[in-house]
Amino acid sequence: MNVLHKGILSTILALVLTGCASESPSPSTTSSQSEHEERIQAEVVKIIDGDTISVKINGKKDTVRMLLIDTPETKHPSQPVQPFGPEATAFAKKRLNNKHISLEIGTTKRDKYDRLLAYVYVDGTMYNKKVVAKGLARVGYVYPPNDKYIEQLRGAEEKAQIEHKGIWSIDGYVTEEGFREEVIDQQPQQNDQENNNIGDLPYNPNGKDRDCSHFSTQEVAQQFFTAAGGPEQDKHRLDRDGDGIACESLP
Repeated sequence: MNVLHKGILSTILALVLTGCASESPSPSTTSSQSEHEERIQAEVVKIIDGDTISVKINGKKDTVRMLLIDTPETKHPSQPVQPFGPEATAFAKKRLNNKHISLEIGTTKRDKYDRLLAYVYVDGTMYNKKVVAKGLARVGYVYPPNDKYIEQLRGAEEKAQIEHKGIWSIDGYVTEEGFREEVIDQQPQQNDQENNNIGDLPYNPNGKDRDCSHFSTQEVAQQFFTAAGGPEQDKHRLDRDGDGIACESLP
């Protein structure tokens, strides 16, 4: 083979190798595609409580328990409604109800109650982290290998705790095992004033009777409802079905 032919062959080989290299995805692209492929699409059909939702996946209903978080109880058969449980449920209803979401399923896919274990994404944001950052959930039920995002959630929890948001506004309320209602009984008046920001409400919760038409949003109605005694009293009759959520028809 003469020198000319060798040169042509070398040029062709170089072009082929360059083309192959350009068609190979970068590691970051592969990682992004892989992460996207791990998520499945679902539609939220019901909010059960602050950390559990009912969804429809490919037309089939399933129950999702959000990974790594724990919100105060609202429907436990042997426990009373816990402080900030109704707020956590109301927040979930506002952010997730009837929404199209993505689910990143855990390594262990289901718990002992056959609930799907997942990280929930709405509008591209992880809801598990958002509810912790709002001070409406603690980081809990950490069971490797279902702890992929534990550092992110711990960071959000630490910030909420420093800022005394929600559940962290009551000293001693949050523990490694869950929530302590007896702490509330020891200091109800002080915590009612501090946690419900009565001065920021549109009406005095101890004043004349109010109904849902007096409030512009469910969030404001919920704050008023809690300040007025919550589900234990409901003297304004804002919680018609007794689930701890006031004025559910409001936006």
